[in-house]
This record gives sequence, structure tokens and C-alpha cells, in this order.
Amino acid sequence: MRQSKQPPRACAGCGQVRPHAGLGLCSPCWQRHPDRPFIAGDNLIARLTEPPPWLGDLIAQLAARYSVGRACTMISGLGRLLEDEHPNYPQALLERARRPGRSMGSLARLLENYFTEHGLALPVDQAARLAEGRRRRRIDATPAPLRPAVESFAAFLLRSRERARRAGTLPRSDTTIDAVLSTVRDLARFLNNERGKQDWALADVHDIDAFLAVLPKGRARRLTIVGQFFRFAKTHKIVLVDPARGLSAKAPKGFTGQTLTLGRQRMLFRRWTTDPAVHPHEALMGILALLHGASSNEVRHLQIAAIDSAARTIRLGQRPHPVPMDPPAGQFCNAA
Repeated sequence: MRQSKQPPRACAGCGQVRPHAGLGLCSPCWQRHPDRPFIAGDNLIARLTEPPPWLGDLIAQLAARYSVGRACTMISGLGRLLEDEHPNYPQALLERARRPGRSMGSLARLLENYFTEHGLALPVDQAARLAEGRRRRRIDATPAPLRPAVESFAAFLLRSRERARRAGTLPRSDTTIDAVLSTVRDLARFLNNERGKQDWALADVHDIDAFLAVLPKGRARRLTIVGQFFRFAKTHKIVLVDPARGLSAKAPKGFTGQTLTLGRQRMLFRRWTTDPAVHPHEALMGILALLHGASSNEVRHLQIAAIDSAARTIRLGQRPHPVPMDPPAGQFCNAA
């Protein structure tokens, strides 16, 4: 026979007349009662045929570290693990508690801390698994014809790290290996998409130089990584010649930006010197850039005190000597 619901009564916590949930308390008061995790833990221990000896202490830690609702949720999850058909020794329990993905989960972290602190289990290799996933994604993002060499290079990096650890030297970190594989992946994509080459042996020095020119500020770092890869490839007979051997990490000196054609420069000079509608400020800035190579920084910080009308000179930026002004520049300096 089904038990009938009890009528509402005054709650022992808040005094309001509500249906009771437990210990003479209404549902809101029962949900935040501090004894609730311990009652859930006692019920779990009573259900288990052979409860582990560490369970009571773990439940006490849960109740002390988390809120009442969170602790009860984690106790329920722990109960599902303890009541399944798998072994319940700490190491196996820790492996089953870990969630797939980037985060292992709150319960798995708590179990790992508790078991390792009490010497019941070894810590899980969560960081190593995440690093393995990152390496796998970088390798899989490499074009298929060039992928086997990158996969072999990744294995070589891991073997080198293990040798460094055994020798007591500084091994490569996971972050360093990730950066190396990212650069090699980008190089493979560049060769495949921009150069139409599906074999590492077809790469030449012009391909490598063009790849390094994509990110000029990272030239030194990327050239070091590319050199490591091609030395590995040459050793393992993937390529016959190292195309990066003769390249320098130093970027070419001088201005490398976009310039105007000679005809366009002449047209602007005529406009600045003959068109009366041109503002003197525009003409002065243009003449200084066109005839004296003034940079935007030098023009932006130019002051009236830097112009010497009597000596017909102008000081630009940090140049060691005053710059002699040509007649158009002197004319517009006086007008400005």
C-alpha cells in the first residue's frame, strides 16, 4: 500500500508551514543543512557490501571543502563508481572518475589529491594526455603528403626529451614541443598551398625564405625550428639537401615597406610645389618625406624650434646633424 504524504508542518529551521523533507526541516532548509553530506555518506556506506576504509574520511573532506549541495552531488557520483561492477581499488577508481576532455573533473581532482596524499594511488598523467592531444591535432592539421615526416619528427622530439631527462640536462617542455610542431605544420601548409609542393625533398632555399618573410618579427625563432626539422629530415634521408642551411636569422636592413613609383612621386612633387589649393602643412610633410626621407615618427615630433630659418636647416628626430632645407621645404616651413 502506498504511503500517504504527510501534511505540512512548521519547519524546525525557518518556522514556516511547509512539507517536510528531513529532520523536521522543509526542503530549502534541508538543502543547506550541514549534516546532509554526512547523512548521504552514511547511506552510501550502508549500501556497500564492503565499504573501503578511506570512504568516511573522504566524505568528511568533501563536506569541509565544498558547499552542501556540491558535496552531496559528488558523493552521489562517487557512489555510482563504487557500486558498479568494476574494481574499487583507489587507482582504478581514480581512472574511472576522470572525465574525457580538457578538464578531468572536480571529483577526479579530489580523489587524486586525497589518494596521492595518503599514498593510496599515483597521480594521473592529465597534463601528459592533454599535451599528447595537442601534438596530435598539430600533426593531423599537416597536409597528408607531408604528414609522415612531421609525425616522425614529433616522435624524435619526445625521444630526445627522454634522453635529456635521463642525462640530467634541460629537457624540452610540452610548450616548446607544441611551438616547434606548430611552426613545422605552418611550413608544410605553406609549401602545399602557396608553393604547390607535396614532397619535403622539393623544398628549396627560396621557399624557406618566402616562408620566413611571412612573419618578419619571428624570423630568428622560426628559422631555428625549420633548421632543426631539416637537419632531422636530412639525417633520416627525407631530404638530400638542407634548404635552410645557408639562411641567416638577421632580417635585411633598410626600408622594406611599400614605395611609390617614380611617376607618382613626380606628380606629387608638382602638386605640392605648384598647386595653390594645397595646404602648406600637407606640402611640408610631403616634401620632407619625399626629399629628405623623414619618417612618420620624425614628422610627428617636429617642432617649430627645430626649424632654423636663418641657417635654412631643420632638425629631424635623432639625426646627428641638421638637415639643409631645399627651396620648396624652406618655403613651406615659412608658410606653416
